[in-house]
Amino acid sequence: MTLKKYNKTNFHKHTFCEFTEVDATLIPNIDRHFKSKSGSGYCFTDKGVYRISNHWGRAANCRWRLISKTNSDSSSKVNNGQSRIGYANWTNFYPNNEIENLFYIEVNFEINNVTFQHKFNPNYDGKAVLRNASETAKVIRQIKEILESDTWAKYLDFDDLEQLRKEIILQLITTNKSLQILKKELLK
Repeated sequence: MTLKKYNKTNFHKHTFCEFTEVDATLIPNIDRHFKSKSGSGYCFTDKGVYRISNHWGRAANCRWRLISKTNSDSSSKVNNGQSRIGYANWTNFYPNNEIENLFYIEVNFEINNVTFQHKFNPNYDGKAVLRNASETAKVIRQIKEILESDTWAKYLDFDDLEQLRKEIILQLITTNKSLQILKKELLK
């Protein structure tokens, strides 16, 4: 499958991308080639784009995540009150829409964090189920409930809650079984 090539004329149309935060002191005289209606500034290079913005996440019809320089965890929340500079190569942009199964879920059990990634991410190993945006969000909510509370485990018989938590989450990521079905299977 040939991936669509992105550049300064089409990167802002239905794309997913992870930008890497750049220290503003390293590029003090960045020229803004374009300013959006929402106030974000863009500087284009042959290899990619710098984005100066105070809002990250959903941007119109795009999903653009900023990987913070202080925290390399891709799911860490970015304070949308202050402007930050992010950089992404054109090859880091992938197609985005609400219908296709484009996303998979990743969990970092060490810090109890869950996020989604794009199927064209070079780290995708093919094990996680691909889902559309709304199904991905639904499963992420279930996983967050499992990570953050114990109420979901009520009535289940287990020796090690952390091990059970991990097993159920891995099944949610790698199968299309719902949390309800997984819990029923454990009650048998």
